[in-house]
Amino acid sequence: MNDYHHFKFTPSVWLLPTLLLILIWFVFFLEHSLNVNLTSHGILPRTVSGLQGVIFSPFLHGSLNHIANNSIPLFILTTALIYFYRDISLKVLCYGILLSGLITWVIGRESYHIGASSLIYVLVSFIFFKGMMTQYYRLMALSMAVVMFYGGMIWYVFPDIDKTISWEGHLAGLITGFFFAAYYKTPDYKKAILYDWEKPDFNPEEDMFMKHFDENGNFVNTSEPEELIVEITPTPAQYVYVFKETPNDTKQSD
Repeated sequence: MNDYHHFKFTPSVWLLPTLLLILIWFVFFLEHSLNVNLTSHGILPRTVSGLQGVIFSPFLHGSLNHIANNSIPLFILTTALIYFYRDISLKVLCYGILLSGLITWVIGRESYHIGASSLIYVLVSFIFFKGMMTQYYRLMALSMAVVMFYGGMIWYVFPDIDKTISWEGHLAGLITGFFFAAYYKTPDYKKAILYDWEKPDFNPEEDMFMKHFDENGNFVNTSEPEELIVEITPTPAQYVYVFKETPNDTKQSD
């Protein structure tokens, strides 16, 4: 099947990431304009009240710098996810928020964990590992691009790198993305057939171009078949004359 059947640019590719960012920024401005602190709605590990943060934490940010740093990668990675993995993109986003949040709730420190960075790690992990698993050149190129731009994020899944960030949330996102990459199946992507030699039933012995090569791969200038010239002797034209006597019906008068 042609890969263009799967990779199509539609308004949903940019519309959903845009709506997600609008929602995150709306919550941020609402919190600061009303002078309320919504941090208590984040993930508080191993507490019943902290389970609400599994859903709410990706939409909560502590500072302008925090939300600004998360906005650009979240938009880019979500757009890439929807474009290249359209059929499973919503599952990765929704279940990614839930599963990474639950893992953070289990392994996290006794502190509130907020921010969309765990979801970002889900997307980075999923796109990288899934592209490598498919062995398809376009998705592998996407994986390499993710590594090039966001590969440095791997250091922030380890403790003591920065005590002000939730390394537990980052690690939970990394684990979740890898799990989804192994769990969710993708179509069998195939490159479009452009040449006859790419077809499964191609027979090189019947191909006119391949006949110019011997069994060792050396080019052989094959002689062109001689043209058969047939001389046609023109037949002289024959003319047949037929004399027909016309009866004389006119009588001579005296």
